[in-house]
Amino acid sequence: MEVSVQKEFTKLVQPLTAPERWFSRSGGRVMHNLVRATRNISNFAKTKIEIKISLGYLPLVLAVIFISITAMTNLKAVNVLNREIVENDMVLLDAANKMADHILSQESYGRRYTILKSPDMLALFHKHSREFKIQLRRVQTLPNPNGDTARNIQRLHEEFNHLYRGVLDGFDESPTDFVESDSDRIRIKLNELMGYIRQLEISAKADQQSKMIQSDSISRKTFRTTAVLLCFGILFGIGTAFYIARGILHSVQMLKIATREISQGRFDHVLEVNGQDELGDLAKDFSEMTRRLARLEEMSLDSNPLTRLPGGLTIENILEKRIEDRRQVAFCLLDLDNFKAFNDRYGYARGNEVIRTAAEIIKDAASEFGAEDDFVGHIGGDDFAVITRPEAYARICDQIIRKFDRTIPDFYDAEDRANRCILSKSRKGEPTRFPLMTVSIAVVVNDQRPELNPIQMGEIAAELKSKAKTMPGSVVVRDRRVGLKAEAVEDSCA
Repeated sequence: MEVSVQKEFTKLVQPLTAPERWFSRSGGRVMHNLVRATRNISNFAKTKIEIKISLGYLPLVLAVIFISITAMTNLKAVNVLNREIVENDMVLLDAANKMADHILSQESYGRRYTILKSPDMLALFHKHSREFKIQLRRVQTLPNPNGDTARNIQRLHEEFNHLYRGVLDGFDESPTDFVESDSDRIRIKLNELMGYIRQLEISAKADQQSKMIQSDSISRKTFRTTAVLLCFGILFGIGTAFYIARGILHSVQMLKIATREISQGRFDHVLEVNGQDELGDLAKDFSEMTRRLARLEEMSLDSNPLTRLPGGLTIENILEKRIEDRRQVAFCLLDLDNFKAFNDRYGYARGNEVIRTAAEIIKDAASEFGAEDDFVGHIGGDDFAVITRPEAYARICDQIIRKFDRTIPDFYDAEDRANRCILSKSRKGEPTRFPLMTVSIAVVVNDQRPELNPIQMGEIAAELKSKAKTMPGSVVVRDRRVGLKAEAVEDSCA
């Protein structure tokens, strides 16, 4: 049994075969290339818009560069061929034609000399011989593979001159007509010489024709390459520009749709722009603006129509957000004492003035002694809330109490103000004397109890407010409990 298990284990751990190793490596390379392609696409999505637009022109620029390089390279090759035709083939052809003319003229003047016996004919004979040699030297200096032909022409020309020299020397000693044998030897040598010269002409024309065909082939190839590169550049450029424009237009269209939706009050619209370029940044800012507008809309709907301060729902959201952000918070709950009695005695109009004045006092104190993001809300009726920092609440509350106690007596009639009380009815309907209005402030701070949630802070504040209202005058009561059953402590009393 142990041997069988060991054999099975050996099969499992045995090395991979060559095809399996190749497939494993190929699969790894494919995955690696896919990851790289995905990373490149992601990086392209992060590219700035101006760079993307520039990339749209890149294929055309590359095509122009490649076309220029190809055209210059092929033009150089054509120029080389044309130079070889002009400097080699045409020179060789011209030299061959002139050598043929000179050798025929030399032979003609040699025959005339034997007939006319004129020194001028002999001079012309030697002149054409020299001209022939000059043209032969032109051929010999050319960089072409006609060296053997040129040497044969030189050899035959020397033999031709040697034959004529022998004939002319013998003619000077005993002037007689050309014998038939001399004429035949000269004609045979001349024909042989002309054959090599014609061979040079044929070679020059063939080489010239070959180079012209090659030049035409290069020109056609250049045209095809230019056309292909240009088409590729145009098509790839159009594709790139279309892809970039499509992405930009998609983002703009999504922003346009989102703007229309938000203008119609649908703040829950999801903006589907995932790019990381300027439009992506704009979409993120737009989404953040939408969230802020939604909160402002919520606050507007929740705000108190009398004081224009945010209501209970906004207060709860702000408090919850700051606790979630792990910020130290001082939650102040304010209540106007004896407001109902004042409202019953002087009516709703003067009561509303008191509420608006109290709201202004609270806002001014928070603005003067608090931070920029301190929050003031109106829960309803004569209840207000302030959300500030633990180190700022004491000065804010003291300022509220001082200014409230200094301002509120002005809302009473002179007699009630002098008596420091008013006669009104209690909740049971019995006539009762009520002191002038004061303010009770309950404060809950989470610096020592970070585990408190908004609901717990609200419940503790309500409990403290009830305790504060049993105390005379304007007071601030802070929760200093460490355990749930610890007592509240009065901070100040005015």
